[in-house]
Amino acid sequence: MLLADGFEKAFIGIAHRACQEDVVAYDYDKCIAVLCERDGMAYEEAVEFFWFNTLGAWVGDKTPVFIKQMTDIEELYDD
Repeated sequence: MLLADGFEKAFIGIAHRACQEDVVAYDYDKCIAVLCERDGMAYEEAVEFFWFNTLGAWVGDKTPVFIKQMTDIEELYDD
């Protein structure tokens, strides 16, 4: 499994996927918080940086997943 450097505080566990290797899972919002706190980024800057440099960084089948936690299934349909 591959780790996302610098996001240890956002680690939430291991993701199991059908017919694929397990990967490390991180909390999306905690990753943004790490960038804001550790690197002094504004929220919008942290989101843009994260999307470009972390979510956009495919490093093969062991690439970690980043989970956006939701409290209600209805949130899936809010635009």
